[in-house]
Amino acid sequence: MEQLNIMSLRFPKRYLIVLLTFISTNVCYIERMGFSIAYTVAADAIGVDQSSKGLILSTFYYGYVVSQVPGGWAAQRLGGRRVLLMSFVLWSSTCALVPLDPSKVSILVLARLLVGVAQGFIFPSIHTVLAQWVPPHERSRSVSLTTSGMYLGAAGGMLLLPSLVKYKGPQSVFVVEAALGAIWSILWFKCASDPPRSDHPKAMAAGFGESLLPKTRLKDKMRVQNGGNSLNATKIPWKRIIFSLPVWAIVVNNFTFHYALYVLMNWLPTYFELGLQLSLQEMGSSKMLPYLNMFIFSNIGGVAADHLITRRILSVTKTRKLLNTVGFIIAAFALMALPYFRTSAGTVFCSSLSLGFLALGRAGFAVNHLDVAPRYAGIVMGVSNTAGTLAGIVGVGLTGSILEAAKTANLDLSSSESWRSVFFVPGYLCIFSSVIFLIFATGERIFE
Repeated sequence: MEQLNIMSLRFPKRYLIVLLTFISTNVCYIERMGFSIAYTVAADAIGVDQSSKGLILSTFYYGYVVSQVPGGWAAQRLGGRRVLLMSFVLWSSTCALVPLDPSKVSILVLARLLVGVAQGFIFPSIHTVLAQWVPPHERSRSVSLTTSGMYLGAAGGMLLLPSLVKYKGPQSVFVVEAALGAIWSILWFKCASDPPRSDHPKAMAAGFGESLLPKTRLKDKMRVQNGGNSLNATKIPWKRIIFSLPVWAIVVNNFTFHYALYVLMNWLPTYFELGLQLSLQEMGSSKMLPYLNMFIFSNIGGVAADHLITRRILSVTKTRKLLNTVGFIIAAFALMALPYFRTSAGTVFCSSLSLGFLALGRAGFAVNHLDVAPRYAGIVMGVSNTAGTLAGIVGVGLTGSILEAAKTANLDLSSSESWRSVFFVPGYLCIFSSVIFLIFATGERIFE
């Protein structure tokens, strides 16, 4: 028993929680990348047209965008731990039960909508869990590590899943994704728990103070003692959240981050093939470098932010603004320089630099959910992630319109002039968003 206590002191429970949330985002992005790869191969094999492929591939995001705010509400009411588990069980079951048959469009549309809705609950739930478990001086690196799982999952999926499809067929990807989701669900069910409450003597003795958990009013404590639920009894301050300028600073930067990310994810392959006249197969593993760079820089940003805060070098507010500004400004210049590079090496360098520093900037705006509203972190995350998902829909569509306009104007898509606006728009958005964050953001707790 004594040895077990020593081990628990060396590896606190909150570290296990953070590790499991990191794995969860990794698995989610393997699923997203895997479906795109497997469906594209299966659809091309039977001659599905591009518009139908686009419908199926985009359906996920429509389900994803509508469940962000409800996901935050559900995590607030039911608890992030439970909602996260239900989300994983739902999308994993869908992957396991639905056959990958491109000819059955209606079934695939419903399945991708369901997966999108289920995964839309994940990030609000994760932020609710981290707000409860992680102390302020560890929040930056905890959130950065958790979100960096997305980029590692995307990189790993892009590197490994094409071979799986080639040797085992497209349906094998669904089987692997469902298995990964099921394994994670079992681990989460067995290992995760709600945090100890700060108003319990044992929780205080374990080192969990007021900073770890939402503040509990005397009236709510009475309800808890009488068997009630303080979360259900607490009214969510929707009006204050919607009209809060610091919240809008987070929302604007989340929109810009995902606009740039989704434009590069969806249109960079086209830039290589049409703009540079290069085949993606010729690039080998170099096409995954931007995502690996995001994984590295995301964690660098988290460690740097916690160091600046813990050592009292900068306040929380100044730390968030510094990292957000450095990340977004450098990303802006890298994005605007990208169309002037006419080689694969130069393009990979600029895209890696831009995505890497955007990931660094997440130690600013993305962690800020937990600073301003630890009690309602899931709600605020749901609001801002709705904007982020809409950014992907708007950005990908607008980029297509820009390129179509270039073709109408008889511009050659192999010229840098045709692609300038594609990369300048997210570049300008990065500059604008960093200014908004500098003016309106705060690292102080504004929702009690």
